Amino acid sequence: MEKVRKTERNVRYHLNDSVMYGAAGVCRITEISEQRFGGSRANYYVLKPVYNTTSTIYIPVENRSLTAKMRRVLSVEEIYQLIEAMPDEQLIWIDQDTLRREAYLEILKSGDREKMIQLIKTLHLRQQAQAEKGRKLHAADDRILKDAEKILHEEFAHVLHIKREEVLPLILRQIQVETKQ
Repeated sequence: MEKVRKTERNVRYHLNDSVMYGAAGVCRITEISEQRFGGSRANYYVLKPVYNTTSTIYIPVENRSLTAKMRRVLSVEEIYQLIEAMPDEQLIWIDQDTLRREAYLEILKSGDREKMIQLIKTLHLRQQAQAEKGRKLHAADDRILKDAEKILHEEFAHVLHIKREEVLPLILRQIQVETKQ
């Protein structure tokens, strides 16, 4: 699924499309219009983050490096496929703090949902293991976990038309149903 989506580099987006854009998360394209920035005129996608209505993001239509960071949101079917595959996802723990942080930040930056699920699963299990020892997760790991959950939960909530806080219970219910079959 992600492998197919990575070929969307030259996709043109349309007014009212929902897209994922980096840390901004789910955005709606509210305009595609000519804007003047820095003395030059160009066509821009005007993005409004769905969960932060005070922000506006301008992406030049012809800037491939910035438009490559825009990704269509998953479909309902793709979300349920990801949820179904969650129990089988491999762990991706890296012992060395610096290498782990770099690798995990790269996953966040890439927007690869399958890798993000592996990341979340890995850090949740690590968090549980640390809690059993009376310890906490490293601050950097905790921040990355929160960022990954925010990105994934916002996208799932938007596509499934549910509240963000309903995403985790939905995933847990769905996984329980899958494991019983």
